[in-house]
Formats: sequence, structure tokens, C-alpha cells
Amino acid sequence: MSKYLSLVLGLVLFALSAFAIREAPGAVEGTVEKIDAAAKTVVVKTADGAEHTFHFTERTAVHGEEATVAGGKATLRGLEEGSHVVVHYTEKGSSETAHEIDHVGQGGLQAAQGTVKSVDRTGKTITIKTADGAEQTFRVASQTTQDAAKDVSQGAQKSAHVTVYYSEQAGHKVAHFLKKSL
Repeated sequence: MSKYLSLVLGLVLFALSAFAIREAPGAVEGTVEKIDAAAKTVVVKTADGAEHTFHFTERTAVHGEEATVAGGKATLRGLEEGSHVVVHYTEKGSSETAHEIDHVGQGGLQAAQGTVKSVDRTGKTITIKTADGAEQTFRVASQTTQDAAKDVSQGAQKSAHVTVYYSEQAGHKVAHFLKKSL
């Protein structure tokens, strides 16, 4: 009898774990279409026309110089419709929650384009060579960016063309988002 009970419990636990909702991290680049402070959502439209609705909380970090100007948390500290952003989020079921929103462009994060020269996983840096031959090294800010840098550094992708979105903090360039260029 205990053999069957163990088997049934094992199957039940397996079934529960198979159907568990998992949080999957991701990042999306696009334009803010709508901010709904009451619902605490922001709609971002990507270049391919897809719209993502992200929930935000008081803990949602906003990066970029404009984001530091006066503005309440409900207004995402300076972001507005039309802002170019990168949203770092987790997806749980069909819900996407923004953990970090990076404002890109004028008053926000800067962009550098080039070819990946090296990725230092232990030092958490990535070095690119720009079109004019200069080398720029960036500290890698988040786990999502670290994962993207690791993906780029593997195999044939080592010389991949990338765009690095970064800020300058304490005299260092800090990469917030890394995008492969076509």
C-alpha cells in the first residue's frame, strides 16, 4: 500500500511542478505609447508593431537623466508618451512586470555601436571596437545584460555587431542593455 501512496504522491508533485507558473526575464526596446498611472501600467510598442503592457510598482527603477527630474512614481519619474525605452521585465503567466525602464536618447542612456572584441565574465565587462577603431569598455549592469553579453561571446558571435545602451556612473560606462545589430 505504501508503494502506491508514494507513487501517487510522486505523480501529484510532478504534475504540480509541470504546471507551475515560472517567471521568465526579458527585455523589450520600443516607444512608450501610453502610461496609465491609475492601473500602474505602461504600454510599449516595439519596432515590429507589437505592443506590450507592463505593470510597474514603486520598486520599478527608471534610468536616464530625464528620469531624475521631478515627477511622482505613478508617472514613472519623467517618462512620457513617445519616450524611447528599454524595459527589463519578468513574465509570469500572461502578466509582464517591469523591474527597470531605461530611457534612451536625448537626456537618457547613450548608445555606442561596434563589434564585440571581448567579454570578461569574471570582471563583468564587455569591450567593443567602434567604426573609427576606438575601443570602449563597459561594465555590465544587470543579469539580463550579462546573459546577453555571454550569448554574444560564444562561438561565431564573438565578432557580432552590437549596440550598447549605457550610462556614465562614477566615471565608468555602465551597459544597461545590449542589442545585436543587423
